[in-house]
Amino acid sequence: MMIASANVPGERETLIEIYGDQRKALLVTLDGLSEDDARKASTVSELTLGGLVKHLTNLEKYWITTIAEADPDSEFDVAGAENAYTLTDGDTFEAWLAEYRDQAQRTDEFIATVPDLDLLIPVPTAPWAPVRQHHTVRRILLHLFRETAQHSGHADLIRESIDGQSTTTTMASDANRSSDRA
Repeated sequence: MMIASANVPGERETLIEIYGDQRKALLVTLDGLSEDDARKASTVSELTLGGLVKHLTNLEKYWITTIAEADPDSEFDVAGAENAYTLTDGDTFEAWLAEYRDQAQRTDEFIATVPDLDLLIPVPTAPWAPVRQHHTVRRILLHLFRETAQHSGHADLIRESIDGQSTTTTMASDANRSSDRA
């Protein structure tokens, strides 16, 4: 038996779709937050929703640059990552949220156009990874997806601690409203 594949998306489209779904879940979690709430550490952790958005934005920039520049001598800038999870005095939640959305678009465009998902990229060395490794573009992208999923879970817990909003409940309510209008 042969299955028709006329409308089956390719790998790149699937990667962009799955990443987009994960980002959407994160953005639902962040919807309607005030600047104060975005800076609030509402759990035993010091993580904040604004800090997570900043981190995820910079994470995407970092890995897309790592792929695009493919520097065999690169090293992770530990000092530069000092405030990776913190909104500093010069930061605003709204600015980082806008940058996150812009970076998402740039990352999607990169995924759509990168010449070879199997290309081996030298991964920057770091104190926790002193031996140079090489990963495919695909593996690096999947790492980004995993990081976003993990931090989306963190964000959901932080948001629930702030005001009781649950991303899953919000998305289910939105889906029910959409089906009622159809």
